[in-house]
Amino acid sequence: MSDDNQTFVPPSFQALYRDARGRWTLPLRDVATRCELCEDLAQHLTEHCRGVHVDIGADAQDVLGRCLQGLLQPEAGVSSDEAHWIVTRLAELLNWPPPERPSTE
Repeated sequence: MSDDNQTFVPPSFQALYRDARGRWTLPLRDVATRCELCEDLAQHLTEHCRGVHVDIGADAQDVLGRCLQGLLQPEAGVSSDEAHWIVTRLAELLNWPPPERPSTE
């Protein structure tokens, strides 16, 4: 990341925007912007998901799965990879086991 951008982009998010040779597929500024958006979404969803889990008694994995389904909708404004990253980050913030990502075979 350049010195003029103070946004920390974790390696797990960087991996979404690097090709097989490790080159960026988007400009760094855009990657940092996307990362901020995804982190904000994960942070914003924590209280809602905790509430659904506690108040309704929904299983943590079901709650995460429903969030993922919502984030995979085109109007959510995030890519599929970003949606999975957000839900994984959300699980981390809630101290829940991360959801299993279905195989793409």
